[in-house]
Amino acid sequence: MSTRAETVEFLTDQLSALPGIRTRKMFGEYCLYFEEKPVAFVCDDELFVKPTDAGRTYIGTPDEAEAYPGSKLYFRISGDRWEDREWLAGLIDTTAAALPAPKPKKPRTAG
Repeated sequence: MSTRAETVEFLTDQLSALPGIRTRKMFGEYCLYFEEKPVAFVCDDELFVKPTDAGRTYIGTPDEAEAYPGSKLYFRISGDRWEDREWLAGLIDTTAAALPAPKPKKPRTAG
């Protein structure tokens, strides 16, 4: 099963207080970026946030699950938490702050 576009639209609307939120569709699922850092995945209409110590502290006791079969464990954020815009934006902001800056992309060579 893949994620519905309506799910991603709802999440990005809930996170609209954060400038620079964007998504990228990949294999029927989505990656959520903030400040050009991949901070979460939306798979099978569920939100999976990258695990960080800061995120764990913010959540308290997170529900951890695979985003897709064979993946590492992510913090699975239940749909009822999606309704709280401030809490959700705070989690994404906290997670992004704890992640390293993205590596610069190498220029493509002609050939």
